[in-house]
Amino acid sequence: NIVKGQTAEIRCTLKREGYFADTRYTIRYFQLDGKGTLRMDNGLVFKPNDRYPLTKDVFRLYYTSASTDRQTIDVYVEDNFKQIAKLSFNFNNEKAEDKGKSGAVVTKALNDANS
Repeated sequence: NIVKGQTAEIRCTLKREGYFADTRYTIRYFQLDGKGTLRMDNGLVFKPNDRYPLTKDVFRLYYTSASTDRQTIDVYVEDNFKQIAKLSFNFNNEKAEDKGKSGAVVTKALNDANS
């Protein structure tokens, strides 16, 4: 659950089947329901459907709710061989008075599409 204005931390690990010298990764997202912003752990705020270089295997994303509705985002990690891994995140609205003291933390492993 998430409250408008609250930020959820999403911990990600890219799990590769193998290491290939010229493999490059990009990350992008779509906001399917609701409104919010997604940013990388380096502070870069993503624009929906724009691709950004992904230069590390362990990283964090931060989703900040800007809506009182249910929110859904799809995150895509793609390599330069056109292999795609998709993760979907759903956040349900929670009333501010019901909000717990801790923020949401989600941990996901992104498997290399070659696996």
